[in-house]
This record gives sequence, structure tokens and C-alpha cells, in this order.
Amino acid sequence: MILLDSLDRQLISLLRADGRAPVSRLAEALKVSRATVQARLDRLIESGAILGFTVRAEERGAGEGVRAITLIEVAGASTSAVIRALRGLPEITALHTTNGAWDLVAEVHADSLVDLDRILREMRTVEGVLNSETSILLRSVQ
Repeated sequence: MILLDSLDRQLISLLRADGRAPVSRLAEALKVSRATVQARLDRLIESGAILGFTVRAEERGAGEGVRAITLIEVAGASTSAVIRALRGLPEITALHTTNGAWDLVAEVHADSLVDLDRILREMRTVEGVLNSETSILLRSVQ
């Protein structure tokens, strides 16, 4: 496992905000050379500290659609297969492993309550899903 220093953490933070940022912009923001940023990126990728780069879809505006958190209980050693199946549902915007009574936590965005009902039924039919509990998010209070 690689130990991350302050520069590594700052670089990863910038990439989380914009995974397509050019090396020159990253170097400027970090006040280091482009060669330093490129060397850090190469090391972080090679070590597995950075697993890849991804697309982030535009978030739905406030008041549009339905957002929910679903807690999922998984049967035995089927967690990896369940994760692969759930990743195939585009309405699941994030999936987390957790401890305690539940094995996974899914963040779900649906167009409507009818759509949420359909998504929850799809999730429950995934082989290895034993139980689930969903809470609809009413509003954010930041």
C-alpha cells in the first residue's frame, strides 16, 4: 500500500472535482511542475491509489425526481455478484459497502415514485439480495 503525502491528496482531490483536468492546470493549482504532476499521476495509477477515471453525470436539479437511500442485505458470499448486478442499474448513482446489519447502501435517483417502485423491485430480484429497506430523501438541509 502506498503512503499518500499532502501533494498526493491534493492531486486526488482536484481529480475528483475534474477527472479530465489537464496536467498543466493541475500543476498550476498545485504550484509544482507538469513533470511532477505527471510523475505523481503515474505512481498513483501504478500503485492502485487511483483506480481509474470516470464520467459523472449531471445531478438532477432540486425538486426533480425522487432520491432515496436503500439498505441491502446480501446472502453469504454473493456480495461481489450482487454489486456487479446493481452497478448495471443506471438509477443507482452510488453503491457502498458497510458494516452492521446491512451489507450495502445504494443511493438511488428515480424520475417518479412509480419509477422508484420499479427500481426497488428490480433490486430485490437480484440473486443474492435477501432484504432491503428504503428511505426517501425529502430535502437536503445543508
